[in-house]
Amino acid sequence: MAKYDLKRAYKKLYAPDRKDFSLAEVPPFRYLAVDGHGDPNSSIDYAEAVTALYSVSYAAKFASKKSLNQDYVVAPLEGLWWAEDMGDFVSRKKERWDWTMMICQPQWITSERVEESIATVTAKQDLPVSAKLRLEEMEEGLCVQILHVGPYDDEAPTLDRLHNTYMPENDLQFNGKHHEIYLSDPRRTAPEKLKTVLRQPVRAIL
Repeated sequence: MAKYDLKRAYKKLYAPDRKDFSLAEVPPFRYLAVDGHGDPNSSIDYAEAVTALYSVSYAAKFASKKSLNQDYVVAPLEGLWWAEDMGDFVSRKKERWDWTMMICQPQWITSERVEESIATVTAKQDLPVSAKLRLEEMEEGLCVQILHVGPYDDEAPTLDRLHNTYMPENDLQFNGKHHEIYLSDPRRTAPEKLKTVLRQPVRAIL
């Protein structure tokens, strides 16, 4: 049985250059997602959301392998981040942030299969946030992205360069929420070695 791996199937989208910004066309993807607000370092809601996403994603994977004979690598955690004042995002005022955490799912994982996986997980453990999970399709289209290596709080200079230099010089404007893809497990990786894809949907200034 060949194991599907999203990062290999879409290598350009999950392994951008770390030195320079690059443009990429991002097709529609299906995500298991949940919304929240506040500092991810201290928010209980954030911790519970991530736990629920992984628990249900792995339950869906095991069910797919058993009942469909289709196995796959669970995709990395991803997040959409924004604030009422986007200056609060660049300045890292995390208590003011809104977020959507999500894990990409193969196209054959349907809403029915997600509901079955949620039922499987909640029968074994108390995860109230599971009721807030949803399966949705998102199409970002044209995006600027770069690979950030290092602590999450060191992203600010790169984001400032993206927003205030690269985008204006290339006649681009925002066309969606700031998107991060976490390629490293922060529990097992030193902060200076963390790899994160920073992605920003854009459109041409007309």
